[in-house]
Amino acid sequence: MRRRMSTSVATTAVVGSLVLLTGCGAADMTKQASPFANAQGAKSVTLSVQSWVGAQSNVAVAQYLLEHKLGYRVDTVQVDEVPAWDALSQGRVDAILEDWGHPDQEKRYVDDKKTIARGGGLGVTGHIGWFVPTYLVKQHPDITNWKNLNKYSSLFRTAESGGKGQLMDGSPSYVTNDKALVNNLKLDYQVVFAGSEAAQITQMKQFAKEKKPFLTYWYSPQWLFKKVPMTEVKLPPYKEGCDTDPAKVACAYPHTPLQKYLNADFAKKGGNAAAFLKKFKWSTEDQNEVSLMIADQKLTPEQAAKKWVDSHASTWKAWLS
Repeated sequence: MRRRMSTSVATTAVVGSLVLLTGCGAADMTKQASPFANAQGAKSVTLSVQSWVGAQSNVAVAQYLLEHKLGYRVDTVQVDEVPAWDALSQGRVDAILEDWGHPDQEKRYVDDKKTIARGGGLGVTGHIGWFVPTYLVKQHPDITNWKNLNKYSSLFRTAESGGKGQLMDGSPSYVTNDKALVNNLKLDYQVVFAGSEAAQITQMKQFAKEKKPFLTYWYSPQWLFKKVPMTEVKLPPYKEGCDTDPAKVACAYPHTPLQKYLNADFAKKGGNAAAFLKKFKWSTEDQNEVSLMIADQKLTPEQAAKKWVDSHASTWKAWLS
């Protein structure tokens, strides 16, 4: 998923317009950079939007407040994780509001080139893991230990998993450790990609409706936990550096305090907008509340943002001070 994109993913140089080449199943990419990004003297802001709903929730609320409380024109550009750093460095977007950790990009652009500035923590800690539905745990309590997964692999077989248990992943554009984990932990499972976060959610909800077993790569924060209770499978403990070599990974995913990043020029000259985005900080519960409205209740991002803003003045007013 989404998440913690491998820093070894090759990115295409951006020349003239922001054309991003990714593998199949990637989120829709913008074909043109925003004309408002880094515009000198213009009261406008361009925000990068990642493809998962939690990131969309951040941007929806930030956009609503920037437009309705600070009087900015806000433009949004959907860019995959690693290319977003290139766009931010070049001033094609002004801010990324949810980054799951890209140490190579951080060193290159923040520490060395100094074209990107740290924007502070989002207030949300992200975590990727393997999950099974809680109703299955009630039947098989020991299924939450990875050492017992092979004993239950037959429960997870599907037409796509080739006689092995299915480990469901989301989009192929989200670089994960799952294939290496399956191989290195000698698990009788096959990683099967649903194609996108939305497709993965559809499958999980259908499995849950029928009370069928499933094992899935998933992450928090995520609104779906409120609809489909899930329990994490304990993988070998994460230790710093255990995921450095993608081919040798045999440990759990880390817990990652999610970060914001701003274009360096924008951070210095972006006035009230830059100051606001640096102060933008909310909780997992806040993000999930907005995500649930967008993804499950089918409100538009603007409607969801307005509803949240109307009922959480004590939170967001601190971002404007």
